[in-house]
Amino acid sequence: MADQSRMTAFFSRLWRRGLLLVCLLLTTQARSADILLTAAEDGAGVQAFAQALARQRPEDHVTFTPLKNMPTPNQLPAATRLILLDLPGLDWRLQDSQGPPTLVLRISRLQARQRLGTTHPAKISLLWSDPPLERQLHLIAQILPQARRIGVLYGTDSEFLLPELTRYAAPIGLEIVPQRWDNINDSRPLQNLFKNSDVLLGLDDPQLYNPKTVKNLLLSSYAQQLPLVGPNAGFVKAGSLASTYSDQTDWLDVLDRLLDHSPANWPRSLYPEHFKVVGNPQVARSLGIEQVDESDVAARLAEGEKRP
Repeated sequence: MADQSRMTAFFSRLWRRGLLLVCLLLTTQARSADILLTAAEDGAGVQAFAQALARQRPEDHVTFTPLKNMPTPNQLPAATRLILLDLPGLDWRLQDSQGPPTLVLRISRLQARQRLGTTHPAKISLLWSDPPLERQLHLIAQILPQARRIGVLYGTDSEFLLPELTRYAAPIGLEIVPQRWDNINDSRPLQNLFKNSDVLLGLDDPQLYNPKTVKNLLLSSYAQQLPLVGPNAGFVKAGSLASTYSDQTDWLDVLDRLLDHSPANWPRSLYPEHFKVVGNPQVARSLGIEQVDESDVAARLAEGEKRP
């Protein structure tokens, strides 16, 4: 009888363990998702990003397919979670309203405005690539506490950002001084703005900030001893003072968090929560400004964003 009782207990434990294993397998399958990345560009950087996401989400099926090999969006399974890595990918996705839920990376506010106007198609979430305006203003407040008048060059494409800038500036005691710049060969708007500003905040507008204008902008700012903040990390390397930015690690963190949720709960648009600060020590020295402590400033900005 004792042997029979032990045998019964053994098989009972075995059955429970088997049941637990089946439940775990079913749970894993239920959580698994088909994640498809696409881009017109199929270079090493894009491949590295796709591979990094696959390593970060081993329970999911993560693949990359070049845009030229993609079917029309409505031919993709509805359960697919689609990630677009460039603007041609968005143009392809916009041809069909019936495609799967889509996350769009590497798109700026200005680029979205040019393509979408004031509309926002269903099932498309836009993850902004340009630094958030409010964060850039707080960066100025941190590294240039004496600055009050924030000069802003704008054009036809970026004018829509001005009301938002004004709204963010007022609560922290800053004044936006806007200056339209329609002709990049005419320096008079620049000189007018410099006379009335303490610092220049660059908008991520390629019509204004590009290889053709960079020399004139930076030489003028040096001549007037007026720092330029932004418009992005790349421009800091060219000669602006500082900017906030999000790198691949930050974007992977955003995707990992979003992909843990149902697409029905994805936001219509989003800036990365995590970010970094980059400064140009040589520019700071030439302008007689204290060098930016990148990690300390980033930590203070992040702490400020966590507070209500």
